Amino acid sequence: MKTRKLGQNGPEISCVGYGAMSFSDMYGPTDEGESHAILDSCRDLGITHLDSANIYGMGRSESAIGSYLKANPGARKDFVIATKATITRDDDGNRILDNSAAHLEAELDKSLQRLGVDCVDLFYAHRRDPRFSPEETAANLGRLVEKGKTRAIGLSEVSPATLRRAHRAYPITAVQSEYSLSTRAPDLGLVQACSELSVAMVAFSPVGRSLLTDNPIPKDRISQLPFLSGNPRFVEPNLSENLAITDRFRALATEMETSAAALAIAWLLSRGEHVIPIPGTRYPAHLRECAAGAELALSASDLEQIEAVLPVGWAHGDRYSEAQWQGPERYC
Repeated sequence: MKTRKLGQNGPEISCVGYGAMSFSDMYGPTDEGESHAILDSCRDLGITHLDSANIYGMGRSESAIGSYLKANPGARKDFVIATKATITRDDDGNRILDNSAAHLEAELDKSLQRLGVDCVDLFYAHRRDPRFSPEETAANLGRLVEKGKTRAIGLSEVSPATLRRAHRAYPITAVQSEYSLSTRAPDLGLVQACSELSVAMVAFSPVGRSLLTDNPIPKDRISQLPFLSGNPRFVEPNLSENLAITDRFRALATEMETSAAALAIAWLLSRGEHVIPIPGTRYPAHLRECAAGAELALSASDLEQIEAVLPVGWAHGDRYSEAQWQGPERYC
């Protein structure tokens, strides 16, 4: 597996990481055994970067990583581990965001316990809490580096302006955002700002929540998945339109003698040396397809063909519903 640098001063990590939201039931039932099989596959494939969060399965994702590390002495050195906090609930059960120093540290302490480690390699503010300026959030995260609880800090789903302000207050190592051939908003400033500041651009949902694979999630399963069943791109008539359009992408991948997932990952890797996709899946075979994208070298002609079948703005429906948009920053 080829490597890329995690930020200006960070470690070398695999150019394709793994998004461990799939260790929860987000895209269907899973268990610890399946999660451990994925981590075995990560080691076999040379995937070294793991991305989790405290809310993925309400701690289940981190606990699966922690139990794997406990069962496999020495495995910690094989992984660069990132996790996140900010999204929580108030006393009445309402979803809120909290970037306070006390909350971030308390949640990181719980994450460290679940992971079974003394320090993570990267800790993100999962969302921008508008009660705190970008400078204040960066400072609150930076104190956790100074306390030795994380080696670096990051921000998730923020605008280029927020990144610039935060980075001036404390060095930001990575920004995480949804980025793929179906979600091109980061091209409107965020990818460029990350490159300028030597910040890693960590791309989640790089295969479009399955739309950019050979086997999109079947229509009859989507109704069983709370997140997708309310997501505009996965409700009719948008879903049928999106499947028809991405059929052209699947056909192109076949012509290029690769999988759609590998081609989608290769496209992202072509966007800049600082871009690091983190696909998530419950199946080792799917992970291998994504990892194969690291071996594809796309020519200018290849990129033109991809843009021809999936031009900017092809997707029907927004990437989030109004409820799902609570927290991510919109820009441009």
